[in-house]
Amino acid sequence: MNQMSRRQFLKVTGATIAGSSLAVLGFAPATALAEVRQYKLARTTETRNTCPYCSVGCGILMYGLGDGAKNAAASIIHIEGDPDHPVNRGTLCPKGASLVDFIHSPSRLTEPKVRKPGSNEWTPISWDQALDRIAKLMKEDRDANFIEKTEDGKTVNRWLTTGMLAASAASNEVGYLTHKTIRSLGMLAFDNQARV
Repeated sequence: MNQMSRRQFLKVTGATIAGSSLAVLGFAPATALAEVRQYKLARTTETRNTCPYCSVGCGILMYGLGDGAKNAAASIIHIEGDPDHPVNRGTLCPKGASLVDFIHSPSRLTEPKVRKPGSNEWTPISWDQALDRIAKLMKEDRDANFIEKTEDGKTVNRWLTTGMLAASAASNEVGYLTHKTIRSLGMLAFDNQARV
């Protein structure tokens, strides 16, 4: 008769108890191993965009979950480089690769804010209010400081007290239209972030 050592006995009984406990809990290895994991982007909506970080203007693909219902907010769950974009061809730098954290940051601004004169607090306003305020202040400044002619009578149509810094991630066409609009106002201080 073959004697079983204490160590062998504990190994056999431990394995038996573990196996029977898992079977009671419903664990079936054949079923678990055969199940195919769901593709995480299967139910998402793909949106093309431009990385906001630097002047390179890499293309990104954002994937959001949400059915577009009236009271449901979509949530971006994954961002990757756009392989069809001519600038980055699907690659992203570490900052671009971490855009999901940027989007879900609790300190990210999601609405325009204004600090009124004499106040030390920023108060939220709507986009319409922000654009109306910018247009109003630009018009007031242009009306007060526009130079139509020099002292010797040359027509110059200059506005020297306000400047414009254009976004570098915009396309050439948007950059051209921005340049034409700003120059038509007489503004001379104009630059693009891509050159900086």
